[in-house]
Parts: sequence; C-alpha cells; structure tokens
Amino acid sequence: MIKRCLKIILITCIFPNFLLANTQFFQEGLNLFKSKKFNEAKFKFEQDIVLNPKNELSYLYLSKIFKKLDEKELQEQNLNTVILLDPKNEEAIYNLAKLKLESSDYKNSKELNNRLLNLCDKFCIKSKKLKLEIENLSKK
Repeated sequence: MIKRCLKIILITCIFPNFLLANTQFFQEGLNLFKSKKFNEAKFKFEQDIVLNPKNELSYLYLSKIFKKLDEKELQEQNLNTVILLDPKNEEAIYNLAKLKLESSDYKNSKELNNRLLNLCDKFCIKSKKLKLEIENLSKK
C-alpha cells in the first residue's frame, strides 16, 4: 500500500513537470526564433526533441533555422523527418520541393509539388506558382 502511494505521488509530481518542460523548450525555442536568435533557438528545439522525438514542429523550425544558416543538408534532413512524422504537412512538403528545385532536382521537386497539389489546403496558391517555376526552369 505504501509503495503504491509513493508511485502515485511520484507520477503526479514528475509527469506534469515532464509535460511542462516539453512544451517549455518548444515555446522558448519559438520565442528565440522570432527574435532571430537562431543558435539559441536551435538548442531549445533540440532539447524539445530529446523529450518529445515526435514533435514535428520542432523539426520544422530546425529546418527553418538551417535554411537561415545555409545548411541545406540539415535543412533537408529535418524536412524529411517532418514529412515522415506527418506525411500531409504542407509547409514541409513545399519547403522540400523548393529546396530540391534550388539544387536543380526538377524531378523530385515536381513529384513533391504534385503531392502537395493533391492535398493542399493552405499552400495551394504557392504550390501552383511553384509548379510554373519548375516547368519554366526544367525547360532551360
């Protein structure tokens, strides 16, 4: 009986702190990102991922940071992780399609954009513009 009470007390004390820390790291990272403190924000998003490895938003913001830092390979890795966690994340698909287009990978860019066009809700206009951009660049 005493062991059970101790377990309950420990769970009620530790679990809320764990959840609070989880959201706290992400929120701190978001605030730092908005303040353009990218290295500090990167660290907070990475801390959040340690506690919550399925938080697609932390990976998405890491990809945005790596874009600002011009680290295309890390940007791509994080975008792929977002899409793995949420195959319908329009922003990640769009950003990855743009990244592929920048590296002259027209085929993959077109495939990603077609995927986006099939499920688009928020990125429909951007996706249609990207389609024209891909077509114009691939003709050259």
